[in-house]
Amino acid sequence: MIFSSALAALRACSGVIGVLVLTSATALAAPAPDAAFQRAFGEHFFSDWWRLYPDSAIENGYYKGADRLVVPDERARADELEHVGRWLEQLHRIDPKSLSPPVRADWVLLDNQFKSTQWELTQLRDWQWDPSLYNVADPFALLLATNYAPVEQRLRTVMKRLEKVPDYYAAARSNIKDPTPEHVDLAIQQNRGALGVFGDGLAKQIQASMLSAAERSVFDRRITAARAAISGYVSWLEALQKKMAATLRPAGPHDFGAAAGRVRSFRIGRELYEQEFAFQIQSGESAAALYHRAQQEKERLLERMGLLAQLLWPKYFPNEAPPGDRQELTARVIAEISRQHATPADFVPEVKRLIPQLEDWVNEHGLLEVDRSKPLVVRDTPEYKRGVAGGSLDPPGPYNPGAQSYFNIDPFSELTAEQAESFLREYNRWMLPIFVIHETVPGHYVQLMYSNRSASLIKSVFGNGATIEGWAVYGERMMMESGYGGESAEQWLIYWKWNLRSVCNTILDYGVHVLGMSEAEARQLLVHDAFQGEQELREKWHRVKVTSVQLDMYFAGYSAIYDFRERLKKQQGRAFDLKSFHERFLSFGSAPVPLIEEMMTASQ
Repeated sequence: MIFSSALAALRACSGVIGVLVLTSATALAAPAPDAAFQRAFGEHFFSDWWRLYPDSAIENGYYKGADRLVVPDERARADELEHVGRWLEQLHRIDPKSLSPPVRADWVLLDNQFKSTQWELTQLRDWQWDPSLYNVADPFALLLATNYAPVEQRLRTVMKRLEKVPDYYAAARSNIKDPTPEHVDLAIQQNRGALGVFGDGLAKQIQASMLSAAERSVFDRRITAARAAISGYVSWLEALQKKMAATLRPAGPHDFGAAAGRVRSFRIGRELYEQEFAFQIQSGESAAALYHRAQQEKERLLERMGLLAQLLWPKYFPNEAPPGDRQELTARVIAEISRQHATPADFVPEVKRLIPQLEDWVNEHGLLEVDRSKPLVVRDTPEYKRGVAGGSLDPPGPYNPGAQSYFNIDPFSELTAEQAESFLREYNRWMLPIFVIHETVPGHYVQLMYSNRSASLIKSVFGNGATIEGWAVYGERMMMESGYGGESAEQWLIYWKWNLRSVCNTILDYGVHVLGMSEAEARQLLVHDAFQGEQELREKWHRVKVTSVQLDMYFAGYSAIYDFRERLKKQQGRAFDLKSFHERFLSFGSAPVPLIEEMMTASQ
């Protein structure tokens, strides 16, 4: 499952002022180098940043300028590069060695953000080959769903934004050059889903509002034009899809990027992959090194699973001798215990039932404090977000941390009966709690709640994906170590199977994008080696074709957090306190794990 980049909501005035005053006050009290940094990259910087990225501002709950929709044309990219270049030059006037560890971490995060933006625009250039980047739905949906202001004010904001939607999609069509078929498919699917944001629900909101007749007339015209622009983009992509299928040869497993006479490969290749890995993971380790570590960890996990399967064999196959092959033995035990699972109708109710139980467990076992007052809504994944992962979390942003979080689950209505059964066997009686742990408590939902309370807005806004995904995976281990699941052999076997998934994510992603792994080889890895079902294989193969490096985040972040904890336990001995470790770790927001380790060590 995946953490969504969509951050929600704001109560506009008090939320924004509270964060920015904290930034200014901190600068006044800080040592001279820290104060200089915080003056340069405090309130004024963020005001400029949100003007440049109004969609991201909405996701973070900052609504000043929310009526602006940036048209993604050449002028916008030039403006972005000019701003980022200027900020980077200003940042490098400050010596990071002169800063305290927490402020130096902010310096590193900004340096990485600015350089990765330059790299994406000038080298990766996915704005040319990934048409799924262009979709207006999410910010509009957030504006309409979040009660940050009276409904009429929000509707007027939406109405003004709508004016630019035709220009937005005209620019998107102009940008697209040599796209990958997989990203064309995803763009078609998600933009069809985007039409729902401008459908009956919006019409009912307008009808129930106190907008004037003149305003409603303008609204209707702009909705019609926006829907036509989205539908036109989808139709243009469908025509492009047919042309590509008819005139160009498909890319092979060892084609990377564009190739003469072929459609562009979704595989980005070694050079771009290592560069993206460095920006996204920020661990100091190469992608190749993580890949080799994952291969070693895979074998260790398979050995543990084999021992548990051997222990469970007599319980489930009392009259049959166990196979001599470890892989077959483990696969048969997993297949047998996976028969115990929810029905499609019971799946979401079971998820909802588990969340308060997990909150109770975490609080009662002293793992960390969970604020139960924060709203969490379990819902079907919005149509414009589907097509990447089967589940995700949309959290609120740091400007309004009390807004709703959404736990998105893809509906069973889109699966055949066979696909649904495969999914339910994968998320069986023992797996489903681990999935919910990952996405909610003490995983993404809790970590991002703590991140929003960080004293550093930079650490909240420019969070590190490996820390975010790694904490969710670490949260699963934390719960198992505390005795969750009753210490049964079944629970540990399925937990290690889930943990193996995180490890194999890295092997798959690097194998596909760098080594040219084929779909048949991916099947061998995921189904045979990692015991995953057909539906999980189908989803993961699709996901690795439309993302890169994101699948590395789970193992990279988890292993860094776990290894840091174990080193600290060894150093502190009996003085080590698990709850204190968790809460101090989370207090540093979503900074990369090596930076959190440096800050925690310095503050001891």
